[in-house]
Amino acid sequence: MRKKNLLYIFADQWRNHAIGFQGQDSAITPNIDKFANEAVVFENAISTYPLCSPHRSSLFSGKYPYKCGVWTNCKIGLDEIVMLKPQERLISDVLKQKGYDTAYIGKWHLDASEKNFCDKPKSGAIDWDAYTPPGERRHNFDFWYSYGAMDHHLDPHYWQDTDAQIKPKKWSPEIETDVAIEYLQNRETENPFCMFISWNPPHLPYDLLPQKYYDLYENVEIKFRENVPESLKDNLEYKKSHREYLAAVTGIDENFGRILKYLDDNDLTKDTIIVLSSDHGDMLGSQGLMGKNIWYEESINIPFMVKSPDLSHHKTQAMFSSVDHMPTLLDMLDVEIPETVDGVSFKPMIEDYHMENEPQEVFISMIQGTVEGVAEYQKHGLNNKCFGWRGLRTKTNTYIIDNGVKPFVTQKRYLYDNVNDPFQLNPLDVTGNTEVCKQYDEVLAGYLNKIGDPFLIKSLW
Repeated sequence: MRKKNLLYIFADQWRNHAIGFQGQDSAITPNIDKFANEAVVFENAISTYPLCSPHRSSLFSGKYPYKCGVWTNCKIGLDEIVMLKPQERLISDVLKQKGYDTAYIGKWHLDASEKNFCDKPKSGAIDWDAYTPPGERRHNFDFWYSYGAMDHHLDPHYWQDTDAQIKPKKWSPEIETDVAIEYLQNRETENPFCMFISWNPPHLPYDLLPQKYYDLYENVEIKFRENVPESLKDNLEYKKSHREYLAAVTGIDENFGRILKYLDDNDLTKDTIIVLSSDHGDMLGSQGLMGKNIWYEESINIPFMVKSPDLSHHKTQAMFSSVDHMPTLLDMLDVEIPETVDGVSFKPMIEDYHMENEPQEVFISMIQGTVEGVAEYQKHGLNNKCFGWRGLRTKTNTYIIDNGVKPFVTQKRYLYDNVNDPFQLNPLDVTGNTEVCKQYDEVLAGYLNKIGDPFLIKSLW
C-alpha cells in the first residue's frame, strides 16, 4: 500500500479565534473555512509554551521545550546558546529513515543565531537570524528554503545550500507558497514526501502586507473581544493594527487555497495528510496586552486541523498539546513513535472519535528569558529558569502559578473558570477553591518532575 504524504503548514502568531468559521474575530478565511468543514478540528489545541522557538522544538521533537534545551527563543545576548541540538530526534529524522523525501520552507528559528559566534557572518544574518548549512542541524530536511528569524515580510530573504542570500522581493507567504508548489512540480521520485511550510505573518510587524488584503477590511466592522479595554476600541492606531492582523490572516488563507488547489489538480490530495496550525496566538489587545508568552486563551489557543481522505469531519474538545503533534502524525503515517517522545498519539481520537486514557489537561509554561531579565536574576545569584509561570489548562479551567518576571516577586496563583468566564476577566478566589488548587498543584508538580523543570511550587495549603 502506498505510504501517505505529510504536508504540515503553520503560521506564526495566529490565534484560533482569527478564523472565519469560529465566528469570533472578523477574519475572512473562505479556504480555511472550507478545509475545516472537511477536516478534524481540535478546538482545544494549546501551545505548551506560547513563544516561537519553544513551541517549534516541541512540535518537531514531541518533547517539552525545557527538556530540549529550548527554554526561550533562539537568540543573541544570553550567557548560553539556545538552539535545538542536532542530537534531538525530530519527525523529519524519523521519516527520512523511512524513505520520505523531506522539505522545509520558511521560518525555522530553531538554530543558534550566527551573531552568537561572529560579529559579521558571511551569510549576512543579523540579530537573531541564522543560515543553517547542510548537515546535521537541518535534521534530515533534504530540500531547504529557509531562514532563522526575521520579520521583513515584504522583503524577505532565504538561504538554500550556500550562504548566499536569496531575496525574491515578494510577500513571504506568497514566495514560500511558490517554492512549495515548484518543489512538488519538480519531484522526480516515487517516494512519499514530508513537507513543512512555516509562514511568518500574521506575526509583527502587522503592516507589512499587500494592500489588497487590507482593502478587504476597509468596511468590515471589527468584533472586539469582551476583554479588550474600552480605551483601545476607540484608538485609531489599534484598530488599524487589528485590521492589518486580520488582513494578513486573509493573505495566508489565499495562499493556503493555492496549495490545496495544486494538490487537487495533481491528484495528490487522496494520498496526503494535510495539517494547518500555528505556533502560538496573539493577545491583540485582549486584557490590554499585545503579543504572546502569557497564559490567556488568545495567546495559547491555536488552530489545529488535520485532513485526510479516510477521515470524517468532526470537532473535538480533546486537550491537545505541542508535544502531541509529532507522535500523532507519525502514528497516522503508521510509523513507530520514538521512545524519546513526551506527547501521546491522538490518532484514535482523530479516526475513531475517542481514545483510552485521554489526557485531561495540558502543561503550559513560560520561563523568564529576556536578555535583561536573565541578567537581572543572575545579578542577584538567582537561576532565571526557576521563574516565570507554569500552569495547567483543562477543558474547563486554567490554573497558573506565577513566580513573576522580576526577582523577589511574591508567588501568585490564578484559577479561571473558562466555561462561565470565557474571556478570563474574573479569576476565582484560590483560597475559596483550596481542594481544586491542591489537586492541580499535585498534577503540576508531576509535570515539573517529569520535565526536570526547576520551578518551585510554594506550599500554601
